[in-house]
Amino acid sequence: MDGASGNAQAAGGKGGRMRQTLLVAALAIAAAGSGVAAQNLPQFDGAKALAYTREYVDTTGPRWIGSPGHAKAEAFLKEQFRHDQLEEDTFTTNTPAGPMTMHNFIVKFPGKKDGIIVLASHYETNYPLRNIHYVGANDGGSTTGLLIEMANDLRGRTQDGYSVWLLFTDGEEAIKSWSNTDSVYGSRHLAEKWQADGTLRRIQAFILADMLGDRDLDIQRDLNSTPWLEDLIDQAATQYGWQSYFFQTRTYDEDDHIPFVRRGVPCADLIDLNYGYDNAYWHTAQDTLDKLSAKSLTIAGDTILETIHLLNQR
Repeated sequence: MDGASGNAQAAGGKGGRMRQTLLVAALAIAAAGSGVAAQNLPQFDGAKALAYTREYVDTTGPRWIGSPGHAKAEAFLKEQFRHDQLEEDTFTTNTPAGPMTMHNFIVKFPGKKDGIIVLASHYETNYPLRNIHYVGANDGGSTTGLLIEMANDLRGRTQDGYSVWLLFTDGEEAIKSWSNTDSVYGSRHLAEKWQADGTLRRIQAFILADMLGDRDLDIQRDLNSTPWLEDLIDQAATQYGWQSYFFQTRTYDEDDHIPFVRRGVPCADLIDLNYGYDNAYWHTAQDTLDKLSAKSLTIAGDTILETIHLLNQR
């Protein structure tokens, strides 16, 4: 994620962006976060998601665009989904470092209802940090692992509700400094492409996962996201008793969802911008696998699976 810290610092932001975080009163129920989910709710395997994250990060290492690690990341994703309906969206775009070729990957799981739910994560690492062995275990790694495990819950059957597409975006991170033109390259390209071919109007919800492996999970409510969709996510989390991990603070975030927000797609950015004390691990060589938790990925995965269920009931 090329984002900012989740506290009230004026300028701790990814790519130098300003970030406002507004504290709100905690509304946790006494039993919230107990992890005891009702038996009839979907159960996500966070341990497997963490294992995928570990394999992915260990295999690729730093994976900034144009690096050997990035090529390994592309190969890793192709191997994971070789038996699925996998689409590679390759494009070349101008950046402050010159023209770059980037690759989005879309994995499609068809459904019985006419419409699409998109679950998205970026998979590359920060280009300006290419010289410090920055592996982005949480930032890009954890949610790549989460989506790979999510496929195991979707694979092998036609979905009863909407089709679910897993989207792995490239070029989320700024190449030089975050701006409207130097950021979210993959999602900007794909939002424009899907608008042109009619895909965009079929998207019922676009759910972005970013930096969700943090052991100290605290997912902010993004005020650039669609309120009713975030309310639905909060409802899903509450059904598991996970509500204390969600939306205790608010933030205005710029991330891969913004090109879709601007085109009227219902979007939610699920992101934990508080990574380490005073955001100390974010965009540093300390963003490593030991900072991650299977429980955090379980919380995120459970909530996303139940959100899909609730969307299908609308």
